[in-house]
Order: sequence, then structure tokens, then C-alpha cells
Amino acid sequence: MLGTSDLVAFLLTADAARAREFYGDTLGLRFVSQDDFAVVFDANGVTVRVTPMPGHTGTPHTALGWNVQDIAATVAGLAAKGIRFEKYPFLEQDETGVWTAPGGVCKVAWFKDPDGNTLSLTQY
Repeated sequence: MLGTSDLVAFLLTADAARAREFYGDTLGLRFVSQDDFAVVFDANGVTVRVTPMPGHTGTPHTALGWNVQDIAATVAGLAAKGIRFEKYPFLEQDETGVWTAPGGVCKVAWFKDPDGNTLSLTQY
């Protein structure tokens, strides 16, 4: 039923201006619009609505992620823009924060937006 409909992703933010700068300038998503209800971006054809919610402090689980061709290059590029990648004590991650799944099927790295929402990169 919904398999042919466009997906819309939602995130929360305590500060819409800060979210606009982070998702637009830092991550490079194309800004679409902003009103009192959301800052809207286009992420390669997927609409991302970042909705203001005073007091929001993030999500501990992955809220949004990207499949990337070269995780090492993407991590390095984002780190150069000030992104700090998460390191978890229960995972074996390399020095940049990249975890290789058992069997080497994929590599994953996690980082947080300014509101504490957990975001991820995955290379299959």
C-alpha cells in the first residue's frame, strides 16, 4: 500500500535555527523551507522535517541514517567539519569510530546532531 509512496522522515529539535545550520551547512542537505512547524530539507529525494520541540534532548537510538559509498572518506569529511563520532564500549570500533559488523557485511559509524539525536552512516 505505501511501497510506492514517498517517505518523509521526522526529527525533533530544541532550536530550529541551529538545526537548519547543522543539517543544511554541516551535513549538506538541501534546504527546502522553514515555518513555525518545521525546517524542511531534501535528502536525495527524501523529505526530512525537523520539528521544533522546546526542551527536546535527543534520542539514544539511531533516528536517521545514510548509506554511503566510502565510510572512511565520509567520516573524515564530517570530522573535518567538527562532527565527533561516537565510541561505544560494547563495540570494537576503529580509531575513527567505525564499527565493522561480524562477517564484514557492513561498516557503521554514529554521531549526534546538536540536539543529541543519534545519526548514522553505513557502508555495505
